[in-house]
Amino acid sequence: MRRVVVTGMGCVSPVGNTVEETWAAVKAGKSGIALTTHYDNAPFKVKYDAEVKNFEVEKYMDPKNARKMARFSKYAVAAAKMALDDAGITDNKEILDNASVFLGVGIGGFEITESSLESYVKSEKTRIPPMTVPMLIPNEAAANISITFGLHGAAHTIATACASGTDAIGDALDNIRCGRSDVVLAGGAESTTNGFANLGFEVLHALSSKWADDPTKASRPFDKQRDGFIMGEGGTILVLEEYEHAKARGAKIYAEVVGYGATCDGYHLTAPNPDGVLGARAMTIAMKDAGVTPNDVQYYNAHGTSTHLNDSGETQMLHMAFGEAAKKLHISSTKSMTGHCLGDAGALEAMLTIKAIQDNFVPPTINLDEPDVEGGCDLDYTPNKGIETAVNVAMSGNFGFGGHNGILVFKKVQ
Repeated sequence: MRRVVVTGMGCVSPVGNTVEETWAAVKAGKSGIALTTHYDNAPFKVKYDAEVKNFEVEKYMDPKNARKMARFSKYAVAAAKMALDDAGITDNKEILDNASVFLGVGIGGFEITESSLESYVKSEKTRIPPMTVPMLIPNEAAANISITFGLHGAAHTIATACASGTDAIGDALDNIRCGRSDVVLAGGAESTTNGFANLGFEVLHALSSKWADDPTKASRPFDKQRDGFIMGEGGTILVLEEYEHAKARGAKIYAEVVGYGATCDGYHLTAPNPDGVLGARAMTIAMKDAGVTPNDVQYYNAHGTSTHLNDSGETQMLHMAFGEAAKKLHISSTKSMTGHCLGDAGALEAMLTIKAIQDNFVPPTINLDEPDVEGGCDLDYTPNKGIETAVNVAMSGNFGFGGHNGILVFKKVQ
């Protein structure tokens, strides 16, 4: 079977506008959650989110072209440029001409939906901006990456809610393994930090709302005081490449992608199945695909949304999939710092998992002051301070509305 490695990475996140900035902030336990600035939060119960800050679009694309893109698409194109530069193939037309794009997007141009609807109502249903549909549809980001950089392989958009970024990387792994591509840009992008999305998730009682006095404390995965997730945004791209292809061109290699598992609960549109069986099965499938056992895995980057159902349910999945090995597994939820970036969450967390392998460092779960042991959160979630330890094999997991379960396994390349 063809091996697949990661040779480039790019990222725009709530805690940094590059991979290096993002990883440094996460290692240090720095939160990117603050009071909203993208819209007037006065009418809303939820006053804070995790926004990208000081993003300079002109560094990554022609501002004229950027005006035709929704925010999530701008983040995706910026992350793609950084990843291509990092991989050293930005100007390699032969490689780019055959490269593919697999991008996870949960929702797409939500702020375009909101602003266009306002125009529609104010004009008495006679006008909307001409680029409304091209800017709001989820596939716009993958298409813009292809257009901007001349990628002429497949350009696929994967929409499996909060598992989208994970599933995009998993599908890209399979695409390279079966020989359809040698290089795939894979990742995720999302921007739902607007009033329409705020209210949409608020009415589902999914969002944290009680920490307006200090939003940095709002995301508290596995903690007794957690009260919901925090909306985030960003874009993350990994350059996945067939191992011999990467070796032949002398590429640097961050890690090997060795396993992927996916299942669906088939249970409920928003709630996970409380028995956790299908999430655990995805973990087991991924480990079998990777050729590793639970005892081989040192680190698991948890979905860890800071909701009661997710955190206890994910812990239960780990107990089922890992057995006794779960007790020695290092776990953390980096959403405690980045918030929940929806379609980008899996890609962002995959990148952070790869950095954990590269640096032999397990990042913390911040705000974990009192684990909810009575609620089933009884494992080692690396509370408040990261640790230096050998990380040779690591997993990242994400679970989305509709019951989508996605797991990736990464391994250090010796």
